[in-house]
Amino acid sequence: MSLIVMKFGGSSVGTPERMQLVAKRIIERQQEGNQIIVVVSAMGDTTDDLIDQSKLLNSNPPAREMDMLLSVGEQISVSLLAMTINQLGHSAMSFTGWQAGMITEQEHGKAKLKKINPSRVMAALESGAVAIVAGFQGMSETGEITTLGRGGSDTTAVAIAAEVGADVCEIYTDVDGIYSTDPRVVHRARKLDYISYDEMLELAHLGAAVLHPRAVEYAKHNNVKLVVRSSFTSNEGTVVREEASMEQGVVVSGIAFDKNVARVSILGVEDIPGVLATVFGSLADNEIDVDIIVQSGVQDGKADFSFTISRNDVDAAMAVIEQMREKVSYSAATHDDNLVKVSIVGAGMVSNPGVAAKMFATISAVGISIKMVSTSEIKCSCVIEPDKLKEVVQALHTAYGLDAAEEVFVGGPKDRR
Repeated sequence: MSLIVMKFGGSSVGTPERMQLVAKRIIERQQEGNQIIVVVSAMGDTTDDLIDQSKLLNSNPPAREMDMLLSVGEQISVSLLAMTINQLGHSAMSFTGWQAGMITEQEHGKAKLKKINPSRVMAALESGAVAIVAGFQGMSETGEITTLGRGGSDTTAVAIAAEVGADVCEIYTDVDGIYSTDPRVVHRARKLDYISYDEMLELAHLGAAVLHPRAVEYAKHNNVKLVVRSSFTSNEGTVVREEASMEQGVVVSGIAFDKNVARVSILGVEDIPGVLATVFGSLADNEIDVDIIVQSGVQDGKADFSFTISRNDVDAAMAVIEQMREKVSYSAATHDDNLVKVSIVGAGMVSNPGVAAKMFATISAVGISIKMVSTSEIKCSCVIEPDKLKEVVQALHTAYGLDAAEEVFVGGPKDRR
């Protein structure tokens, strides 16, 4: 008997018809002799609808009350799915995040898990029932309802799988695995049979939306076997594991892109010790994530440096920089919101020289200038203007030999979390 965690996103349970298909799929896996824990997101656009309703009544609602509100979406999903399974003649029990023992930090809106006590979930399994857990939510040690932020349901599923020692954690979504890039952009994108945790983590951080980085980090740390599969077909998915056997001659495994990129530049900064620590420490204190950092050469004791952030954080970042004038002397601060980032990822890059050079040459051939560059052992990222992003991704996909023999059709909505 295997213990399997199955996670279904909002699009998978977005209608009664899809809910019934998911229920039948769960029953099939249980009848194969498996114990099943299911983690479910809110149905369809439920979360967006709840947020819209809150804005009609309060333009700046308290974070605590937003967690109270948004946690309702998953509770609707788990109870309806349990009812559906029961209607089909099988036993199922639904649990909120706190009933499932998901204990989190106090912070509302993006709480991190501290510990899990899955005793009630395991008792349900021992009774022969399917245990259905609400994703995205938990409870603080002071009894406050909390939510886990973006990717919270993925994180819930992986965390439970790690805690109970599940044989596999299956993430069901609207695509049938991890692709070499977004099939909606490159129709000859290839589905990968295997990918390593490190490669998947880079792709997730760099814009691939199939798995959330926090869930991948949790899986890597706890050696949880992940499989990404389609909710709508029975096709084999992509296995995410410690090491993926590299195909002969394949150096780059995937290409990711991120349209939510802005560059901030601080000009004429005094070249003295501690300046960078002050600037980026202040940004971190205000929870502004910084990605690529580039500093120019020093001239007349002054230096310029630029960094990338989420476009959503530009106003907050500029406010922080303005507040630092008394601590850090600079001549000007500017920002450019009209940028994107494209990245190549592959475990084979570390032992193959010339991979980055090919990327630069390919982008240049499309007629695009590179604004910033960042590299690591298994990735290379370039910040560029957005005008020809699709052409750049397609050209890179071909240049690194990733094109499939036939075009891929991928439909269906994208899961929210």
